[in-house]
Amino acid sequence: MNIPKSNFSEWYNTIVKDAELCDLRYNLKGFVVFMPWSVLTMERMYSIYEQALQSRGHLPSWFPSLIPEQNLTAESEHIEGFVPEVFWVTEAGKNKLEERYAMRPTSETAMYPLYSLWISGLKDLPLKIYQRAQVWRYETKATKPFIRSREFYWIEAHNVFATEKDAMNQVKEDMEIAEEIIHKRFGIPFLFFKRPQWDKFAGAVNTYAADTLLPDGKALQLPSTHMLGQNFSKPFNIKYMDETGESKYGWQTCYGPCISRIYASLISTHGDEKGLVFPFELAPVQVVIIPIYKDNNKKKVLEKCEQIYNKLKNNFSVKIDDSENTPGFKYHYWEMKGVPIRLEIGEREIDSNSIVLVTRISQKKSKVPENNILDEIKKEGKTILETIISNADSIFNSLIFSSISMDSLKKILDEKGGFVRVPFCTDTIDGEKCAEDVKNKTHGNVRGSLFNSKEVPNSSEKCISCGKSAKIYLYIARQY
Repeated sequence: MNIPKSNFSEWYNTIVKDAELCDLRYNLKGFVVFMPWSVLTMERMYSIYEQALQSRGHLPSWFPSLIPEQNLTAESEHIEGFVPEVFWVTEAGKNKLEERYAMRPTSETAMYPLYSLWISGLKDLPLKIYQRAQVWRYETKATKPFIRSREFYWIEAHNVFATEKDAMNQVKEDMEIAEEIIHKRFGIPFLFFKRPQWDKFAGAVNTYAADTLLPDGKALQLPSTHMLGQNFSKPFNIKYMDETGESKYGWQTCYGPCISRIYASLISTHGDEKGLVFPFELAPVQVVIIPIYKDNNKKKVLEKCEQIYNKLKNNFSVKIDDSENTPGFKYHYWEMKGVPIRLEIGEREIDSNSIVLVTRISQKKSKVPENNILDEIKKEGKTILETIISNADSIFNSLIFSSISMDSLKKILDEKGGFVRVPFCTDTIDGEKCAEDVKNKTHGNVRGSLFNSKEVPNSSEKCISCGKSAKIYLYIARQY
């Protein structure tokens, strides 16, 4: 491949094509075909995320993809926020439908009418339901595969609690899941922000989101979690009877890790000029075996490769590349595809009862006794993840800056990108004009304040836009 990530757009478009991650030739604008090499990893990502949710009391469900218009309009802020992005179904066969159906842009209005039937008393709470689903939004910005498209793949968890405190604890748990999985297992660093009021989820009391940075310094939102309060429980009549017999509205949250967008971040964060780099756990093929032979020993070498394959296949995803391509071609090909570990086996290895092991991330070659190969692969798998996290964190942390002037902010965003902390007047709706001013002058977007940060501007610091006394630090970044 040999394209530097400093030219990120070309690098991204090339790896998506060369590694056969998706096919853009589907004849419907904004929709793409996800191909096996990407889906195999995303299936692993789904499984890891769902295990984490289920271990914390969430249960899976499948709700319909179509939402009656009357459901979608039940919460006024929600419908106002989503109608511009909705795909509508108006006909079935030759029949015109009496009511339009929305292809779900998100599932609050599909799930909550049922929640009102499922919940009657405290015994039914908390209700913690999630589904793995596709959603459809008519994105008008330029689409980019995995990063932004009109159909994407995610998990959405929708929860009901008896108290506001319980709901807020769920928001914190969602953040813990993001750290545990996205950072510690996928190797993707992020900051968790409380979004300003003008940029919250339509219908939420507050929105919190994990934002990472892609190699061009632009921010990409990963999971968001929303404190819905009682904004949906009231229109959808989600009530429970408390111990005194009083009927009360539930407190709700929802959480949406977008697997396809996290995948975009995964390949962007870890890839290099040679191609993809995967954490060992997520690689579609974890170990590739390359036979090194001549015509006179081909059978002997392939038989040994098959023996090693059978020894490993119950523990790892393994492939023997017995194609007619040269070993050098195979090395470059599987490096581009991001396979974490390569095993090279030739007659010398057979004679010495050893195997040459090469890791994708370090390119270091080592000879491993055949009897130790299983343990050595497990050990290297852990080392690969540790290295990936360390490398990603180092780059990410180097792209967090501070500024106290508009000129300085613009210079940082122009030259480096990243997150820039600035003093700001407020993150309430009153601050929206200042946010627009920042956007117009720097092309930067307010991402929000760091969740649970105790840091506040001193009395001499002024809002970067209006010049009033600063009450909060907000972070600015250019975004996807």
